[in-house]
Amino acid sequence: MSAKPSELDSVLRPGEMAVELPARTDAGVFFIGVIRTPWRSRRDCPKRGSLDGPLCTIVVDECWRPALTGLAGRERIQVLYWMHRARRDLVLQTPFQSGVTTGTFALRSPARPNPIASSVVALIAVDGTRLQVRGLDCLDETPLIDLKPDWGAAVEI
Repeated sequence: MSAKPSELDSVLRPGEMAVELPARTDAGVFFIGVIRTPWRSRRDCPKRGSLDGPLCTIVVDECWRPALTGLAGRERIQVLYWMHRARRDLVLQTPFQSGVTTGTFALRSPARPNPIASSVVALIAVDGTRLQVRGLDCLDETPLIDLKPDWGAAVEI
């Protein structure tokens, strides 16, 4: 799942700066599933998820099914995902909302050297390898990196 940014996404705004990416990566990541959301384009996708947002589905690959043991019954989980359609070369960005040029590490923008996102979501249901959640802010078919319990919302079983 390595889609390239669209031509529209590759245009620099005033004040923005891109760098040449390293020739190789330092580590490997296993995508453990895929996230299904109603959003097909960055323009449609919310900037931040909401716990009362639309129902989304996380589909975990079958080989990871045993890793879901004990997850059902939690109110919230942390979802880590790979923003596969984001640029990775921007060091300065000019967000539409503020128009102020800012360093990538001072923003929550998807454009970053390692486009990893994290959201704490409401866990609605677990059915086999499919999790129903609310609170995501990613595009449909976003690769899933990891799931973790949100310890602040643990439920005693």
